[in-house]
Amino acid sequence: MKLYNTLTNNLEEFIPIEDKKVKIYVCGPTVYSFIHVGNARPLIVFDILRKYFKYRGYDVLYVQNITDIDDKMIKRAKLEGISAKDLAERYIKAFKKDAKLLNVMPADENPRATKHIVEIIELIKKLEEKGCAYKTDDGVYFDTLSYKSYGKLSGINLEDLISGARVAVDKNKKTPSDFALWKSEKPSEPSWDSPWGKGRPGWHIECSAMSMKYLGDTFDIHCGGTDLIFPHHENEIAQSESATGKKFVNYWMHNGHININNQKMSKSLGNFYTIPDIAEKFDLEVLRFFMIGVHYKSQVNFSFELMEQAQQGLNRLYGAKLRWQDIAADGIASTDMINLADETKKAFINNMDFDLNTAGALGVLFELVRSANYMLDNEENPANAKLALDTLNELSDILIILYRSMTVIPDEVKVLVEKRLRARKDKNWALSDKLRDEITSLRFIIEDTSQGQKVKRK
Repeated sequence: MKLYNTLTNNLEEFIPIEDKKVKIYVCGPTVYSFIHVGNARPLIVFDILRKYFKYRGYDVLYVQNITDIDDKMIKRAKLEGISAKDLAERYIKAFKKDAKLLNVMPADENPRATKHIVEIIELIKKLEEKGCAYKTDDGVYFDTLSYKSYGKLSGINLEDLISGARVAVDKNKKTPSDFALWKSEKPSEPSWDSPWGKGRPGWHIECSAMSMKYLGDTFDIHCGGTDLIFPHHENEIAQSESATGKKFVNYWMHNGHININNQKMSKSLGNFYTIPDIAEKFDLEVLRFFMIGVHYKSQVNFSFELMEQAQQGLNRLYGAKLRWQDIAADGIASTDMINLADETKKAFINNMDFDLNTAGALGVLFELVRSANYMLDNEENPANAKLALDTLNELSDILIILYRSMTVIPDEVKVLVEKRLRARKDKNWALSDKLRDEITSLRFIIEDTSQGQKVKRK
């Protein structure tokens, strides 16, 4: 299996620290608002990474943090007239609900910054003892000049930072590139006791403290969005390796942005859709399908038109699943079908082994559908249908799609039926016929009766 490692800018063979075990840390949400579609991408992509490692026989330890104290949270809580703790509880609950709706498996550990103050303080003390941190009037800072490899992940030149090209000047810092490990208490802000007085942790230190607690001083894979490469992940490396003297992470994986009108989707820009926003228009399986239809490193432009296309692609796979399920029975599959199943699995694995190429893996599933349906059109062999169905189920389970029950009318059929009803009311007969064809392709029949539209399995 090969992964693109941001640290080396190369595609590298994955070699775990421990045989058939992999430890993964994913940067999770800062819980000051609902997650949006852009936030959902790492949730979905790295959930599949975990699932694929398990499919390949690995024991996976998967940790995703929750930032439940930071400047944005404090500002939002003040605006709403509530405590930062109450704000965090509200949006942690919303985050977990959205993750479940996206059919994302819960992490093995969801550590929260405020629950790991002891570990954070111990790490800062270690950095201070090693001469890598210093106290000022407003807190404790990491001395970036003390870490000679600063910039190795992002390619940022420390001299450029020092010159003020990328970092605003702060009179409390020795060097403009230095960053806060501990922030001194301010009026009406949450704070904890520490050797440097009451205060709260900086953003970067929490991930180092929590990842090392659950995964060790050195672990296999650290994941997150490309926007976290600098400064967050760069700072994680600097403080972690300064504290331990060991390599922090072997492989760094970063997903590309989701754009709206070719501009990065973000809360600060206000150009975003929350998960509930999407759920009003589409089943959230469609969003997952949309996400995995492109390579995780690529930037992707989001639009409802593209979501419609994703819906149609997902419908085709469900249509094949319905057809094969109706025909399938035990028996002896043909040699051609056995070969097709074997070739499909090999091609799927080859794509997933090549830097988690979910788009290529999806293409393999569509080729399975095309080839198996061609065989069944010529001879409706129940054993062939069963082998095709078993292969589709096995591989789609890795991508975490096609998981809804086929014993009831699927949501995508219900959506098409409702759209067709509106089209008929508007006397848009061309659209009505088109929607009927789409419903038929999913192995359902729609009948127009005096009591309204009736839908049944074909």
